[in-house]
Amino acid sequence: MPESPPARREAIVRHRLALFCAAQGLEVALLPELVEAFVAEGLPGKAASTKGTYRSVLRSLGCSGRPVLATPFSGSAARAPYNAGERAELASVAASQPSPWRRASASAFLALGIGAGLRAGELAAATGDDVITRRGRVSVHVGAGRVVLVTGVYAKDLARQAKNARTSHLFCPGGANRRYRNFVNNFCYDLDADPAAPRLSSSRARSSFICDHLAAGTPLRELLYLSGISEVESLLRYARYVPGAPSSKAELRKRSSSE
Repeated sequence: MPESPPARREAIVRHRLALFCAAQGLEVALLPELVEAFVAEGLPGKAASTKGTYRSVLRSLGCSGRPVLATPFSGSAARAPYNAGERAELASVAASQPSPWRRASASAFLALGIGAGLRAGELAAATGDDVITRRGRVSVHVGAGRVVLVTGVYAKDLARQAKNARTSHLFCPGGANRRYRNFVNNFCYDLDADPAAPRLSSSRARSSFICDHLAAGTPLRELLYLSGISEVESLLRYARYVPGAPSSKAELRKRSSSE
Protein backbone atom coordinates (compact mmCIF):
# COMPACT_ATOMS: atom_id res chain seq x y z
CA MET A 1 0.00 0.00 0.00
CA PRO A 2 1.47 3.42 -0.93
CA GLU A 3 2.54 5.65 1.94
CA SER A 4 0.03 8.36 2.88
CA PRO A 5 0.98 12.05 2.43
CA PRO A 6 1.16 12.67 6.22
CA ALA A 7 3.40 9.59 6.64
CA ARG A 8 5.68 10.77 3.82
CA ARG A 9 5.89 14.21 5.37
CA GLU A 10 6.75 12.76 8.79
CA ALA A 11 9.47 10.63 7.20
CA ILE A 12 10.98 13.67 5.45
CA VAL A 13 10.92 15.75 8.63
CA ARG A 14 12.50 12.95 10.66
CA HIS A 15 15.21 12.52 8.03
CA ARG A 16 16.05 16.23 7.99
CA LEU A 17 16.19 16.29 11.80
CA ALA A 18 18.51 13.28 11.80
CA LEU A 19 20.85 14.97 9.31
CA PHE A 20 20.92 18.13 11.44
CA CYS A 21 21.68 16.17 14.61
CA ALA A 22 24.44 14.18 12.89
CA ALA A 23 26.07 17.38 11.66
CA GLN A 24 25.99 18.80 15.19
CA GLY A 25 27.17 15.59 16.86
CA LEU A 26 23.90 15.22 18.75
CA GLU A 27 21.56 12.32 19.40
CA VAL A 28 18.18 12.53 17.71
CA ALA A 29 15.63 13.47 20.36
CA LEU A 30 12.29 15.23 20.27
CA LEU A 31 13.27 17.79 22.89
CA PRO A 32 11.75 21.29 22.69
CA GLU A 33 15.10 23.08 22.60
CA LEU A 34 16.53 20.75 19.95
CA VAL A 35 13.46 21.04 17.76
CA GLU A 36 13.60 24.83 18.06
CA ALA A 37 17.27 24.87 17.09
CA PHE A 38 16.57 22.59 14.15
CA VAL A 39 13.77 24.68 12.64
CA ALA A 40 15.64 27.93 13.28
CA GLU A 41 19.10 26.87 12.04
CA GLY A 42 18.77 23.55 10.23
CA LEU A 43 16.46 24.53 7.38
CA PRO A 44 18.35 27.21 5.42
CA GLY A 45 16.43 28.56 2.48
CA LYS A 46 13.08 27.20 3.64
CA ALA A 47 10.13 29.59 3.89
CA ALA A 48 8.92 30.61 7.33
CA SER A 49 5.67 28.73 6.74
CA THR A 50 7.62 25.54 5.93
CA LYS A 51 9.68 25.88 9.10
CA GLY A 52 6.48 26.28 11.08
CA THR A 53 5.09 23.13 9.48
CA TYR A 54 8.24 21.15 10.34
CA ARG A 55 7.94 22.28 13.95
CA SER A 56 4.23 21.35 14.09
CA VAL A 57 5.00 17.88 12.71
CA LEU A 58 7.75 17.27 15.30
CA ARG A 59 5.52 18.47 18.11
CA SER A 60 2.78 16.10 16.95
CA LEU A 61 5.31 13.24 16.97
CA GLY A 62 6.07 13.66 20.65
CA CYS A 63 7.71 17.01 21.29
CA SER A 64 4.82 18.35 23.34
CA GLY A 65 6.87 20.81 25.34
CA ARG A 66 7.74 24.30 24.19
CA PRO A 67 10.94 26.26 24.85
CA VAL A 68 10.83 29.52 26.79
CA LEU A 69 11.64 31.39 23.57
CA ALA A 70 10.31 30.19 20.24
CA THR A 71 10.79 31.79 16.84
CA PRO A 72 7.41 32.91 15.44
CA PHE A 73 6.81 31.55 11.94
CA SER A 74 4.00 33.04 9.90
CA GLY A 75 1.99 30.63 7.78
CA SER A 76 1.81 31.13 4.05
CA ALA A 77 -1.26 33.13 3.07
CA ALA A 78 -4.16 31.26 1.53
CA ARG A 79 -5.79 32.63 -1.60
CA ALA A 80 -8.95 34.60 -0.92
CA PRO A 81 -12.21 32.66 -1.32
CA TYR A 82 -14.63 33.59 -4.07
CA ASN A 83 -17.52 35.78 -2.97
CA ALA A 84 -21.10 35.18 -4.09
CA GLY A 85 -20.84 37.56 -7.05
CA GLU A 86 -17.65 35.96 -8.30
CA ARG A 87 -19.16 32.49 -8.05
CA ALA A 88 -22.08 33.59 -10.20
CA GLU A 89 -19.65 35.03 -12.76
CA LEU A 90 -17.61 31.82 -12.78
CA ALA A 91 -20.75 29.79 -13.45
CA SER A 92 -21.46 32.10 -16.38
CA VAL A 93 -17.89 31.68 -17.66
CA ALA A 94 -18.24 27.90 -17.49
CA ALA A 95 -21.57 27.90 -19.31
CA SER A 96 -20.28 30.18 -22.09
CA GLN A 97 -17.31 28.08 -23.22
CA PRO A 98 -17.40 27.35 -26.98
CA SER A 99 -17.05 23.54 -26.84
CA PRO A 100 -19.05 20.94 -24.88
CA TRP A 101 -16.00 19.37 -23.25
CA ARG A 102 -14.76 22.75 -22.03
CA ARG A 103 -18.18 23.63 -20.63
CA ALA A 104 -18.38 20.27 -18.86
CA SER A 105 -14.84 20.50 -17.51
CA ALA A 106 -15.29 24.05 -16.22
CA SER A 107 -18.53 23.02 -14.53
CA ALA A 108 -16.84 19.96 -13.01
CA PHE A 109 -14.03 22.22 -11.79
CA LEU A 110 -16.50 24.39 -9.88
CA ALA A 111 -18.37 21.42 -8.40
CA LEU A 112 -15.22 19.57 -7.33
CA GLY A 113 -13.26 22.68 -6.32
CA ILE A 114 -15.74 24.97 -4.58
CA GLY A 115 -18.29 22.23 -3.88
CA ALA A 116 -15.92 19.54 -2.59
CA GLY A 117 -12.67 21.37 -1.82
CA LEU A 118 -10.47 19.07 -3.87
CA ARG A 119 -6.83 19.92 -4.50
CA ALA A 120 -5.75 20.31 -8.11
CA GLY A 121 -4.35 16.77 -8.37
CA GLU A 122 -7.44 15.28 -6.72
CA LEU A 123 -9.69 17.27 -9.02
CA ALA A 124 -7.85 16.05 -12.12
CA ALA A 125 -8.08 12.42 -10.99
CA ALA A 126 -11.81 12.33 -10.13
CA THR A 127 -14.03 10.10 -12.27
CA GLY A 128 -17.75 9.60 -12.54
CA ASP A 129 -17.44 6.44 -10.46
CA ASP A 130 -16.09 8.50 -7.56
CA VAL A 131 -19.43 10.30 -7.22
CA ILE A 132 -22.10 8.53 -5.19
CA THR A 133 -25.73 9.66 -5.22
CA ARG A 134 -27.83 8.06 -2.51
CA ARG A 135 -31.11 9.20 -0.98
CA GLY A 136 -30.78 12.62 -2.52
CA ARG A 137 -27.26 13.14 -1.13
CA VAL A 138 -24.27 13.55 -3.42
CA SER A 139 -20.79 12.62 -2.22
CA VAL A 140 -17.41 12.35 -3.88
CA HIS A 141 -14.82 9.76 -2.88
CA VAL A 142 -11.32 11.24 -2.79
CA GLY A 143 -8.39 8.86 -2.90
CA ALA A 144 -8.64 5.83 -0.63
CA GLY A 145 -10.25 7.15 2.51
CA ARG A 146 -12.07 10.48 2.22
CA VAL A 147 -15.72 11.05 1.37
CA VAL A 148 -16.95 14.61 0.93
CA LEU A 149 -20.61 15.58 0.90
CA VAL A 150 -21.45 18.14 -1.80
CA THR A 151 -24.50 20.37 -1.40
CA GLY A 152 -26.55 22.96 -3.27
CA VAL A 153 -26.18 23.69 -6.97
CA TYR A 154 -22.77 22.01 -7.05
CA ALA A 155 -24.34 18.72 -5.93
CA LYS A 156 -26.84 18.81 -8.78
CA ASP A 157 -24.16 19.63 -11.34
CA LEU A 158 -21.84 16.92 -10.04
CA ALA A 159 -24.53 14.24 -10.03
CA ARG A 160 -25.48 15.08 -13.62
CA GLN A 161 -21.90 15.10 -14.82
CA ALA A 162 -21.06 11.85 -13.06
CA LYS A 163 -24.00 10.13 -14.71
CA ASN A 164 -22.74 11.23 -18.12
CA ALA A 165 -19.08 10.50 -17.41
CA ARG A 166 -19.50 7.06 -15.82
CA THR A 167 -15.96 5.66 -15.57
CA SER A 168 -14.35 8.60 -17.40
CA HIS A 169 -12.65 11.57 -15.78
CA LEU A 170 -14.95 14.43 -14.88
CA PHE A 171 -12.36 17.11 -15.60
CA CYS A 172 -10.86 17.16 -19.11
CA PRO A 173 -11.92 13.61 -20.07
CA GLY A 174 -9.67 11.63 -22.36
CA GLY A 175 -5.98 10.89 -22.49
CA ALA A 176 -3.82 13.44 -20.67
CA ASN A 177 -0.82 13.65 -18.38
CA ARG A 178 -2.76 14.26 -15.18
CA ARG A 179 0.41 14.26 -13.09
CA TYR A 180 1.69 17.33 -14.90
CA ARG A 181 1.94 20.02 -12.27
CA ASN A 182 0.13 22.72 -14.28
CA PHE A 183 -2.47 20.45 -15.87
CA VAL A 184 -5.40 22.14 -14.11
CA ASN A 185 -3.97 25.65 -14.19
CA ASN A 186 -3.31 25.50 -17.93
CA PHE A 187 -6.95 24.61 -18.57
CA CYS A 188 -8.12 27.52 -16.41
CA TYR A 189 -5.74 29.92 -18.13
CA ASP A 190 -7.00 28.98 -21.62
CA LEU A 191 -10.71 29.49 -20.91
CA ASP A 192 -12.57 32.08 -22.94
CA ALA A 193 -13.57 34.84 -20.53
CA ASP A 194 -13.88 38.59 -20.26
CA PRO A 195 -10.59 40.03 -18.93
CA ALA A 196 -12.52 41.60 -16.07
CA ALA A 197 -14.15 38.32 -15.03
CA PRO A 198 -12.68 36.33 -12.12
CA ARG A 199 -10.40 33.48 -13.18
CA LEU A 200 -10.82 29.87 -12.22
CA SER A 201 -8.17 28.97 -9.63
CA SER A 202 -7.90 25.63 -7.83
CA SER A 203 -6.42 27.29 -4.74
CA ARG A 204 -9.20 29.89 -4.56
CA ALA A 205 -11.83 27.21 -5.12
CA ARG A 206 -10.44 25.08 -2.28
CA SER A 207 -10.18 28.16 -0.07
CA SER A 208 -13.86 28.87 -0.78
CA PHE A 209 -14.86 25.37 0.34
CA ILE A 210 -12.86 25.56 3.57
CA CYS A 211 -13.99 29.11 4.40
CA ASP A 212 -17.63 28.16 3.76
CA HIS A 213 -17.33 25.41 6.36
CA LEU A 214 -15.57 27.68 8.85
CA ALA A 215 -18.32 30.26 8.43
CA ALA A 216 -21.00 27.58 8.86
CA GLY A 217 -19.45 26.40 12.12
CA THR A 218 -18.52 22.92 10.92
CA PRO A 219 -16.64 21.15 13.74
CA LEU A 220 -12.92 21.55 13.10
CA ARG A 221 -12.16 17.84 13.32
CA GLU A 222 -14.79 17.19 10.68
CA LEU A 223 -13.39 19.97 8.50
CA LEU A 224 -9.90 18.48 8.75
CA TYR A 225 -11.29 15.19 7.48
CA LEU A 226 -13.30 16.78 4.65
CA SER A 227 -10.38 18.89 3.46
CA GLY A 228 -7.68 16.26 3.93
CA ILE A 229 -5.69 18.59 6.21
CA SER A 230 -3.63 16.94 8.95
CA GLU A 231 -3.10 19.65 11.57
CA VAL A 232 -5.79 21.97 12.89
CA GLU A 233 -3.23 24.81 12.98
CA SER A 234 -3.14 24.72 9.18
CA LEU A 235 -6.67 26.12 9.11
CA LEU A 236 -5.43 29.49 10.37
CA ARG A 237 -4.44 30.62 6.87
CA TYR A 238 -8.10 30.23 5.85
CA ALA A 239 -9.70 31.39 9.11
CA ARG A 240 -8.23 34.86 8.54
CA TYR A 241 -10.89 35.39 5.86
CA VAL A 242 -13.81 34.37 8.08
CA PRO A 243 -15.20 36.83 10.65
CA GLY A 244 -15.62 35.15 14.02
CA ALA A 245 -13.33 32.21 13.21
CA PRO A 246 -10.40 31.44 15.55
CA SER A 247 -7.67 34.00 15.02
CA SER A 248 -4.68 32.05 16.34
CA LYS A 249 -3.30 28.52 16.34
CA ALA A 250 -3.95 28.34 20.08
CA GLU A 251 -7.62 29.19 19.56
CA LEU A 252 -7.90 26.55 16.83
CA ARG A 253 -6.39 23.90 19.10
CA LYS A 254 -8.66 24.91 21.99
CA ARG A 255 -11.81 24.81 19.87
CA SER A 256 -10.84 21.51 18.27
CA SER A 257 -10.21 19.84 21.64
CA SER A 258 -13.51 21.11 23.07
CA GLU A 259 -15.73 19.91 20.21
